[in-house]
Amino acid sequence: MADPTETSAPFAHYFTGPADDLPRRPRPVEVVVDDQRLSLVSDAGVFSHGALDEGTALLIARGARPEAEFTDIADLGCGWGPIAVSLALRCPHATVWALDTNARATGLCADNARASGVTSVRSVTVDADPPLGGLDPEVTFDAIWSNPPVRIGKAALHDLLRGAFARLRPGGTAHLVVHKHLGSDSLQRWLDAEGYPTTRRLSRLGYRLLDVGPVTM
Repeated sequence: MADPTETSAPFAHYFTGPADDLPRRPRPVEVVVDDQRLSLVSDAGVFSHGALDEGTALLIARGARPEAEFTDIADLGCGWGPIAVSLALRCPHATVWALDTNARATGLCADNARASGVTSVRSVTVDADPPLGGLDPEVTFDAIWSNPPVRIGKAALHDLLRGAFARLRPGGTAHLVVHKHLGSDSLQRWLDAEGYPTTRRLSRLGYRLLDVGPVTM
């Protein structure tokens, strides 16, 4: 099986490395959301180029669904947007904040949202240091979904998650997919130790779906 974090830019991680100087290689990818088949576009320099990552597909198909009363939800590390688009289709009255440090990714996500007929996705290119820098500090979330960029290293990943979870409203939740070979179990232990109660929703193909919260801090 291919490395679940493989990127077409091996010299730079997709979440931290700029993609603008890479040649364009757009490829269509089919994404199934409930009874809809969507044709989205991926590109070089963005996570999961040319195919839907198995972990992302599992999070879309078997992860938590947004609740009807949500008004602001986030896709952390949106890539070309399969999670953000699925959230927008399932919760059309909420603003979906599609966040990534990769400007090519957020541009693709915005394009894919428009092509899918959803207008509630707000694609924002954020800074890695500080985490979510550049996003209006007043923006908060009812819930977060993420296939997080574990290859940036534990310290950076922990900082990213702390920064994102600090934006959760009281009672907010987060829903993550992480492969066991990339530290899902140690991440769950860290989350619990940090005061973010975490349960495993599902384990399949080596991936863990982790539900975090409700957050009370």
